[in-house]
Amino acid sequence: MPDFSEMFSVTEDRPDVFSVTDLIETVNEVSKLSIAHEIVVNQDFYVEETILPSNSVEGRFAEAMYNAFWNHLEEQLLSTPPDFTCALELLKDVKETLLSLLLPWQNRLRNEIEEALDTDLLKQEAEHGALDVPHLSNYILNLMTLLCAPVRDEAIQKLEAITDPVQLLRGIFRVLGLMKMDMVNYTIQSFRPYLQEHSIQYEQAKFQELLDKQPSLLDYTTKWLTKAATDITTPSAGGSLPNGAGNNSEPLSPTMVLYQGYLNLLLWDPENEEFPETLLMDRTRLQEMAFQLHQLTVLASVLLVARSFSGEILFSSSEFVDRLKCITKALTGEFISRPEETMLSVSEQVSQEIHQGLKDMGLTTLSSENTASLLGQLQNITKKENCIRSIVDQRIRLFLKCCLLHGMQESLLHFPGGLILIERELAELGWKFLNLMHHNQQVFGPYYAEHPKNIIHPASQAQERDSSFHHPVNTQPSSLLQPGHRDAGVKHVNTKWPNPLH
Repeated sequence: MPDFSEMFSVTEDRPDVFSVTDLIETVNEVSKLSIAHEIVVNQDFYVEETILPSNSVEGRFAEAMYNAFWNHLEEQLLSTPPDFTCALELLKDVKETLLSLLLPWQNRLRNEIEEALDTDLLKQEAEHGALDVPHLSNYILNLMTLLCAPVRDEAIQKLEAITDPVQLLRGIFRVLGLMKMDMVNYTIQSFRPYLQEHSIQYEQAKFQELLDKQPSLLDYTTKWLTKAATDITTPSAGGSLPNGAGNNSEPLSPTMVLYQGYLNLLLWDPENEEFPETLLMDRTRLQEMAFQLHQLTVLASVLLVARSFSGEILFSSSEFVDRLKCITKALTGEFISRPEETMLSVSEQVSQEIHQGLKDMGLTTLSSENTASLLGQLQNITKKENCIRSIVDQRIRLFLKCCLLHGMQESLLHFPGGLILIERELAELGWKFLNLMHHNQQVFGPYYAEHPKNIIHPASQAQERDSSFHHPVNTQPSSLLQPGHRDAGVKHVNTKWPNPLH
């Protein structure tokens, strides 16, 4: 889950003073908002068991504490007469857990558990030395068998073979913890449709509550939007996208600024902590997308260079292309930290695959001179100013901008030239980026509509229209970006693509 502590820290920029009570309440509200948001935007979200590494300080400490407790329980049960103090507390916790696993209509079973594990009755039995812990443990096991998910059947069967009462109780607590986790995940799945239906209103309401407590909560969001507006209007702005950055013949609009801001998030410096508050819950997701975008840029660059040397015949084999993609993906995982070493390995492996592929198809293999040139061009991808890498990066970002402007279906109809080899991967990234930003725009649209008033001249806002995004791109594509089949229409695609800054 994201860390929101910086949203409520007291700094020179944010002098708001919070009492301890206010801070605790605010953190709790943020946690609720964060969990609800995670459930809605992350279809794979679920609660899982936390396992501390056994060799870690936390793991050793937890294990020592657990062992001390269970050893103490064993000493109490073996004493004469038996001391049931800890056992009663455990049974009380077991009862509460079992009741929490019941569904609303299981009233008969609820009454049965209340009666069988009645705290007062168990206390009286303990005072008379008549508390039958093994019998109660077996009763609890039967209930667990009835209430557990099928995935826990094996674990409960193993518990039935345990004869030591302390070890049995310890096992019961462990499996009950897993059953509680299963119930939480079931609840998440059940409530997800409801949350999705009402998430916009819920997140808006919760964020407004936080904003009422801390009026400066949108400071970083304002800076982010201001930077986006500057990128559009200033040709030399470092964060702006290429092609037409300085063309400000069209009036600035809130939508233009917002979409530029969204794209800037994929270029965000990890060291910059002034992340827009309205997107803080998605910061980790956006960082992952930025990493995927970088990987796709390198992957597409490698494939384009390889295809220019090996020819269309070899690249018409989907099996060969998939193998080359798999190898490149595996080898470029550390490209950011070790670019030269990474591309050296990639170039050697790709060269070998091309040589073997051409040989297997009965085609002429590369000469020594061409092989050396192939290796050199692949290794040259490490440079940010590399022509192929720059154009690929630009076209990927143009595709994402097109997704924001025109939706996914139209963007796929006019897929960017030269990137057909990564169409599946880029489409997947586009869907994730579009869905996430669309949800953010729905939730925080009212705030975004208010803030540009201090950034964009009101007269310019009045002239906002969709057609302001339909300027042709003046990119001159590299020869490597002109494939022989569906990608051939590079110029045709670009005339329908919006200028990234207009």
